[in-house]
Amino acid sequence: MSGSILRAMIRVRDFQPEDGPAFKALNLAWIEQLFAVEPSDLAQLDDPQSTIIDKGGRVLIAELDGQPVGTAALVVSHEPGMLELVKMSARADLRGQGIGKALVMACLKYARDMKAKRIWLESNRKLDAALGLYRAAGFRELACGEETPSPYSRCDIQMVRDI
Repeated sequence: MSGSILRAMIRVRDFQPEDGPAFKALNLAWIEQLFAVEPSDLAQLDDPQSTIIDKGGRVLIAELDGQPVGTAALVVSHEPGMLELVKMSARADLRGQGIGKALVMACLKYARDMKAKRIWLESNRKLDAALGLYRAAGFRELACGEETPSPYSRCDIQMVRDI
């Protein structure tokens, strides 16, 4: 199946309680492959309802043929008007097929709906495909001195996009 056909078949929707295992598994797959799972990861992955949704954020699920194949979440920041993009993932065998782009575009739409002024994210420089996706969506790297201390040891880049 070509990437453009697959992209047209991807549907992004809000998290439902039954998505909990898929949300966790999709994120652990990439974190465990490349990094170490940290306590702040587990807090969000084990209970996205209370750690993200109940605090005003959103968890999104990308699905293909009714099956979860990707995730992203928007966390309400301590800074007014700011959201943090977290837990962005795509199933390994489907990466490069438009799941990430669909999730980022949905996050931008929901951020506008939530009246956010900016979206902020943390990543790692070895995640070339993710960084390319973020840059293509209008995110820019924060300059030295603009960064916020990160709870993640794997974070070595922070990016922001105005809405």
